[in-house]
Amino acid sequence: MTKLEHLQDLVDSSVSRRAFARRVMVGGAGLGAAMVVGGVGMDEAAAQTLTDADILNFALNLEYLEAEFYTVATTGRRIADIGIGTSGTGRAGETVGGARVAMTDRLMTISQQIALDEQVHVNFLRQALGAAAVAKPAINLEALGVGFANANEFFTVARAFEDLGVSAYGGAAALVRNPATLTAAAQIGLTEAQHAGVIRLVVSDLGLMPGMVDALDVPTLMAPGGRLFQVDGEGRSTVRTASQVLAVAYGSARTGTRSGGFFPAGVNGVISTV
Repeated sequence: MTKLEHLQDLVDSSVSRRAFARRVMVGGAGLGAAMVVGGVGMDEAAAQTLTDADILNFALNLEYLEAEFYTVATTGRRIADIGIGTSGTGRAGETVGGARVAMTDRLMTISQQIALDEQVHVNFLRQALGAAAVAKPAINLEALGVGFANANEFFTVARAFEDLGVSAYGGAAALVRNPATLTAAAQIGLTEAQHAGVIRLVVSDLGLMPGMVDALDVPTLMAPGGRLFQVDGEGRSTVRTASQVLAVAYGSARTGTRSGGFFPAGVNGVISTV
């Protein structure tokens, strides 16, 4: 069973119980964490050859995904439809799947506020990168086969996206060289953390128990041993390497994986391989 299939099973189980997933940047527990870029394992020294632009472009790929996810769910439209740029270096692709989700006014307000933030994140990173910005890759919003039929599905997947994003931004801090870039990235990461906290509260209010996306995941409050926030026993947020982030997004932890899941043709930029 592939990792994507395993995640699908976990989401399905959550759905059945209720009758009814940068930002992201290079992850890592620090500079000593192993990284994988372009199919080649990188140690601490090799990781230092990455530029801030490489890291920001990895974040941009994932911000494209989140912006599309929330924009489609709240408006039924793609980010390009509302004037957000998606061109750039690398292979551009269409976004498929998804639809406007029916939800209560309170949940729609939360989703709309997050959508606006994610749209701004895309614009900010594209402006910061200028001509070096990568194009939006092909995105499949329904890689899990769920997410848009109702609010329970939507927030189950949103929980996975938000926690994944926070973990990636947290791990990126030690790899960003320019202080101004680090400050901006920290601001985006802190915004993502606020999103994640609200989404995890919503998931608990809805009585959902989303499945774990990987071994680093922190179960939500309603699950056995769950927590309201994505933190460990010392109150610290989860961090992931770029490879671990892509393993979740691609739906496969197999070394060398370059595409799949939410990115059927892979992501653009230097950091692209599990």
